[in-house]
Amino acid sequence: MIRHIVMWRLKKEAHGNSAEVNARLIKEKLEKLPGRIPGLLALEVGLDLSRTESSADVVLFSEFSDKAALEVYQRHPEHQALIPFIGGASSERRVVDYEC
Repeated sequence: MIRHIVMWRLKKEAHGNSAEVNARLIKEKLEKLPGRIPGLLALEVGLDLSRTESSADVVLFSEFSDKAALEVYQRHPEHQALIPFIGGASSERRVVDYEC
């Protein structure tokens, strides 16, 4: 199994929305992916409550059956469709993929 963790810090404003609105939109968009992409076993999106200088605004926790399934996810059209919105709203992205 592969775990794919991504954290984003968001711009104060993007796409005509505040960071808080964009965080909720990112969560909603990502949460539509389960059941649509083969090999995606679990997906959870969290919005930061602490709002500290060192925290991210949005975190994605997802699990895939194997590395090939993660690669399918990365190339899948429904995932690709989210990249412009999330990329335009974020100022920083961190990712960790690991086998468990």
